[in-house]
Amino acid sequence: MKKGIIGKKIGMTQIFDEDGKFIPVTVVEAGPCQVVQVKTQANEGYDAVQLGFGDKKANKVNKPEKGHFDKANAGYKKTLKEFKFEDCNLETGSLIKADVFAAGDIVDVCGTSKGKGYQGAIKRHNQHRLKETHGTGPVHRQSGSMGACSSPSRIYKGKGMAGHMGAEKVTVQNLEIVKVDAENNLIAIKGAIPGPKGGIVTIVDSVKA
Repeated sequence: MKKGIIGKKIGMTQIFDEDGKFIPVTVVEAGPCQVVQVKTQANEGYDAVQLGFGDKKANKVNKPEKGHFDKANAGYKKTLKEFKFEDCNLETGSLIKADVFAAGDIVDVCGTSKGKGYQGAIKRHNQHRLKETHGTGPVHRQSGSMGACSSPSRIYKGKGMAGHMGAEKVTVQNLEIVKVDAENNLIAIKGAIPGPKGGIVTIVDSVKA
């Protein structure tokens, strides 16, 4: 990737283009992100840049974190993410702001989806409910046959069953940046992105565009 940034999801709204058509957008508070560490092939075995986002109180930082941040002289950060930039010329302490992106850029947005708790197979895997006649009840919103009883006498791994839903890493690809407000560090992205309001997301160059 050539560029990327860490942000916080503010919420959804709509804006109007030059033709008067409204565009649904998600507003993200993107940066400023500070370079906390520059990883190199010689030291760590790979090239990457570690960015920090969001200030953290000194009394909330443990000793290993304090040593890591003090070495970079970058302040204490809540969120740390690694980015593998091509031809990286960044140095420790450098700032990356929202203006690294521009309107019209195509990006991939990664975040943690909303947690839904324990859900059944219908909501979790979009399975059909059972018949409501011919003695199927008393519960209709549950999985049907799991397979033959004597062989294999077990349930295969990966079977769609009830369980915890959501709260997992999700990436939405090929989203368009509609507007960038560099002064307020805001980016308006067309469409929806993963996670709740206040959730941390990463915005990077699109892989497929």
